[in-house]
Amino acid sequence: MRPTDHLRSLAGDDWIAATTHPFCTELADGTLPLDKMRWYLAQDYQFVGNFVRLLASAIAHAPTLADSLPAAQFLALVTGPENTYFLRSFEALGMDEAAQNPPPAPPTEGFNALMAEAAASGRYELMLAVLVVAEWVYLSWATPVNPPKEELPFYFAEWITLHAGEGFEGVVEYLRGQLDTAWDSLSDTARSEVETMFLRAAKLERAFWDASYAA
Repeated sequence: MRPTDHLRSLAGDDWIAATTHPFCTELADGTLPLDKMRWYLAQDYQFVGNFVRLLASAIAHAPTLADSLPAAQFLALVTGPENTYFLRSFEALGMDEAAQNPPPAPPTEGFNALMAEAAASGRYELMLAVLVVAEWVYLSWATPVNPPKEELPFYFAEWITLHAGEGFEGVVEYLRGQLDTAWDSLSDTARSEVETMFLRAAKLERAFWDASYAA
């Protein structure tokens, strides 16, 4: 079993709930209430700054230039097309400045704090643990509903296509491969710390979907 498969198995119910959530099902069907989508996008956009810092920290701590290049390319996607998607969606959904910048919900605060903690740790494997959860969860729910239904508005359809397909599969496989490789050289104590970080991230992903659906 790959180390990342081992970590996913430890996440158990949190992983299953985060990757098969009714929020995602309704988004793909086009039946998700727009107020829920507005809440979700405004909260999710608050992750971008800390995610960029975490990914940049991982790039800086990668063992070699070759190890860092795929992450650098992914960083350009996050700060380019994905950031633009948010801005276009805010406009299309009629979200003014106040609606775009609400107070952070508890899961939003929690995941932002976790990303900041991982970035500040100076430990590549802990950064990867959070990054793998964040991206693998999205690949897992988006892949079964890709390509999206033709009639979906772009703020539903593009959220699926941004997180599915060959390119994004490559990002997740790269992150998993980096963590699998790092795992081999870790002590038992360090492996336990990676497990803890992975499980915290999975639990927060589930909590964020739950909060978005309840909004």
